[in-house]
Amino acid sequence: MFVVKLKDKHFKRFLPSDDIERAVNFIGDKMNSDFAGKKPLFISVLNGSFLFAADLMKTLTIDCEITFVKLASYQGTQTTGKVRTLIGFDEEITNRTVVILEDIVDTGNTLEVLVARLKELNPLEIKVAALLYKPEAYTKDIPVDYVGFKVGNDFLVGYGLDYDGLGRNLRDIYKLEE
Repeated sequence: MFVVKLKDKHFKRFLPSDDIERAVNFIGDKMNSDFAGKKPLFISVLNGSFLFAADLMKTLTIDCEITFVKLASYQGTQTTGKVRTLIGFDEEITNRTVVILEDIVDTGNTLEVLVARLKELNPLEIKVAALLYKPEAYTKDIPVDYVGFKVGNDFLVGYGLDYDGLGRNLRDIYKLEE
């Protein structure tokens, strides 16, 4: 399946599942080395990062924990520019290594809000891992420490990414056809 239709839009396959798996494994291997002996807390940003987080956790051999936060900034194919917290977390993060797991980092608005909130809780360090990173769209100064793929400023679906709630279940990642 190289083209899918979701609602009124067509999407062409962009990243096959085998490439995604290799990128996730690469990030996991790097984290196993970087976080050896640290017992980090991973914070998966829902809904989009659930597949990335699940697959990444299977690659980790270090002691670690995971929690979830639900933030929203998209409506349709556009960012709203506003970040709403829909579900928070209650884990203790003081003096802990915290790793934010994002499906995609584009403008960085969601990331900026989350990092600011986490800093108030005095973590030892905050790291960011994103399966997809859009350097052309990124407007913030927060480093993205682990990146699976640098991508253009295209609208993507699949592997957790959605178009109005549809497409998250696709194994591959698809790009909007204009």
